[in-house]
Amino acid sequence: MEAGTLALASEIDFSFWGLFMRATLTVKLVMLLLMVASVWAWAIIIEKFVSYRRARREATRFDRAFWSGEPLDELFEQLGPEPSGRSERVFAAGMMEWRRSHREDGGLIANAQSRIDRSMDVAIQKEADQLQRGLPVLATVGSTAPFIGLFGTVFGIMHSFIQIAEQQNTSLVVVAPGIAEALLATGLGLLAAIPAVVFYNKFSADADRIVGNYEAFADEFATILSRQLDS
Repeated sequence: MEAGTLALASEIDFSFWGLFMRATLTVKLVMLLLMVASVWAWAIIIEKFVSYRRARREATRFDRAFWSGEPLDELFEQLGPEPSGRSERVFAAGMMEWRRSHREDGGLIANAQSRIDRSMDVAIQKEADQLQRGLPVLATVGSTAPFIGLFGTVFGIMHSFIQIAEQQNTSLVVVAPGIAEALLATGLGLLAAIPAVVFYNKFSADADRIVGNYEAFADEFATILSRQLDS
């Protein structure tokens, strides 16, 4: 009897594919959902790594150009009204409003400083929205994937107990496959959630630092323009 049980157990495929194929339809759907969520999360993670690195590199390059001593009008002419860099777009928003604030006689329209500040604030908010796009998906995956996996586990274990009752057999050969399939759902949930939570926290902090640098630059730029207004 024991030898027969061992033989049957050795014939059971406990590989990932074997567990997936033996799982009930509900557990399969849970696993597929978690795998899609994991792939989606990793796609966002890779995209954010690339975009944040590009944003930091663009900001460093623009800072060197801005503080190089080159006249701001010439720098703006080089970049144009729609530059590609994020820091450059903040600068361009301020410069365009600065130019629009001049009257035909060379004087400045009233409240020019406040309009320049608002223009740069709007540009910064647009850049912040782009930087943070996709982060809510990571937060959602990180917070819900474990519970989705737990649902699959509970359903799979319930199905195993139903099989025990139907076959009136408490042998591990009957119980083990169903429990293994159920626990796989929990494992997939954690596999999707852990990277999503870790990188959500990292990218949120990175985005705050990048946007903080934009705001610091906007304040410095506004101070420079304020001196010119006062003079």
